[in-house]
Amino acid sequence: MLGITLGALPLPDLGCPCGGRLSDPMSTRFPATTMPDRDWWVALWPDPASVLRQLGIQPDMTVLDLCCGDGYFTAPLAKRVGGKVYALDLDPEMLKQAKAEVARQGVSTRQWICADARKISELLPEPVDYALMANTFHGVPDQTGLARAVRTALRRQGLFGIVNWLPLQREETTVLGKPRGPRTEMRMSSDAVRAVIEPSGYRTVRIINLSPYHYGAVFEAVP
Repeated sequence: MLGITLGALPLPDLGCPCGGRLSDPMSTRFPATTMPDRDWWVALWPDPASVLRQLGIQPDMTVLDLCCGDGYFTAPLAKRVGGKVYALDLDPEMLKQAKAEVARQGVSTRQWICADARKISELLPEPVDYALMANTFHGVPDQTGLARAVRTALRRQGLFGIVNWLPLQREETTVLGKPRGPRTEMRMSSDAVRAVIEPSGYRTVRIINLSPYHYGAVFEAVP
């Protein structure tokens, strides 16, 4: 999904719906890059539309779905904002699946973007009100660089919403009877995320609990 990479590690069921292809040092795969199996992903996120509401995404907003994966959140996001969505992923196969999911749900997006996330501001035809990144931030090697790139793509006082796994032991985050999500040492607390994002030109708006195993951190771009 994002054009950012790490050494590819064969880790199953990591809960990081992000693809990627090896290219330059910034664009190697995240350490957790496989799409989760749909059965346990649906069990974990039975109502993605509710998550979007809790994150403060409003119907009049234009939104960037950053690292959109197979479209599990993209389709309800498009419904919520009337199609005003730019969906970006590095993996063309993920984008293909996302397009199919959006079409299946009878909605549309403004543009599908297969590209490196560092070039966001060059690729979008307009600034956006909200950038959403779900379940992938923990695996970004240059998190500060990404935060700055997103900042350039936002409107004045635009929002950057990050959904992350809680910093629990992986053995504690079970879905359908099995441990799920990234390795324990990869998980980030909300304070750790704030320490990365705020110096890049943001202020924290809210931290919300997304039961059972996630939280949402919403940041506002500041002048």
